[in-house]
Amino acid sequence: MSTTKQNNKTELSSGGYKDRFWIPRFWDGMGVSAWFGLLHRNRYDITPRRWCMALIIAALSFVNFFLWALQAIFYGRRIRSTSVAEEPIFVIGHWRSGTTLLHELLVLDSRHTYADTYACFAPDHFLVSGWFFRPILKYLLPSQRPMDNMAAGWNHPQEDEFALCNMGARSPYLTIVFPNRPPQDQEYLDLERAAPEGLRLWKAKFRWFLQCLTLRNPKRLVLKSPAHTCRVKVLLEMFPKARFVHIVRDPCVLFPSTVNLWKRLYRDEGLQVPTCEGLEEHVFRTFERMYEVFERDRESIPPGQFSEVRYEELIKTPLDEMRRIYEELRLGEFERVRPDMENYFAGKKDYKTNRYQISPEMEKQIGRRWSEYLARYGYEKIPAAEKKEPARVG
Repeated sequence: MSTTKQNNKTELSSGGYKDRFWIPRFWDGMGVSAWFGLLHRNRYDITPRRWCMALIIAALSFVNFFLWALQAIFYGRRIRSTSVAEEPIFVIGHWRSGTTLLHELLVLDSRHTYADTYACFAPDHFLVSGWFFRPILKYLLPSQRPMDNMAAGWNHPQEDEFALCNMGARSPYLTIVFPNRPPQDQEYLDLERAAPEGLRLWKAKFRWFLQCLTLRNPKRLVLKSPAHTCRVKVLLEMFPKARFVHIVRDPCVLFPSTVNLWKRLYRDEGLQVPTCEGLEEHVFRTFERMYEVFERDRESIPPGQFSEVRYEELIKTPLDEMRRIYEELRLGEFERVRPDMENYFAGKKDYKTNRYQISPEMEKQIGRRWSEYLARYGYEKIPAAEKKEPARVG
């Protein structure tokens, strides 16, 4: 029996976005070797009704290969000689903890730049193709994200994990493509169990993508991927002066919201009609592994390179919390970006949030399995009443 309920229009249904095979998918930016390699590893285990989607992505993979070659010819030498302008800012925290909100606030600063949706969609060629495809594709992308009705668009900040997937790097996100098969590439969640050659390739592709972004706009990068939460050690090896902003959230909202996120992505982006068998256990275990590694490695972050915020406090007093983050990370004068943040929140006052209920049994299970997180971040006392998901979460 389901442990969560949702009473708004984001409830899963048989129709809508997922049945429009012509709508852009995250994987449309994969090259030939990445796409066919993924299909081969999963034995082409595609639900018949999703073959049309698979064939469209396959055709696009040849277009991506051609455009990759063009970018390599015209920009390859410049990309290789580009240094990441400043050490990046990494927004970290579990899925649905508020990382999207924090990401969007930080990129309001004109001193920062970021990976937008198109760059993550077409990481191998966005420098040569963006001018042409952005105006065309804007009519195909839904105006809102299907899992939470947040605004979507090609210029919005996006998770760089999708760029890595499209570049052929291994990632747990590839589970979305084949949700009924065993979870994909779990060793790449924290990178600790990845084979040496796989880790080397992951680092090379990640750095190349950041070099491309820096060539386009040579400012400090603000990057977001929940998976980076348990990659602090590797990220510090690559960028010793990187900044990290960690956000936490009420687990009794976090858990059902994350379950809903994966259900929506499995149905809308996958090549199988998902059964979601074992999904709740997968959410539990991924969280436990993520914070086991993070709590161990956070101590290795040098002073002045780490800040932490509770989502509830960020929503309650956003400007005070953002000022504190700027001061702790030494990001420059906060007053310069304050008016843009005020306007941002003024424009979101009518945003409709999702609502969830969890059973008392599930609340007890969360309290038992995530007890260390609850204690460390001050969520020990969680009422059994209905929880309301705060606005603008990521």
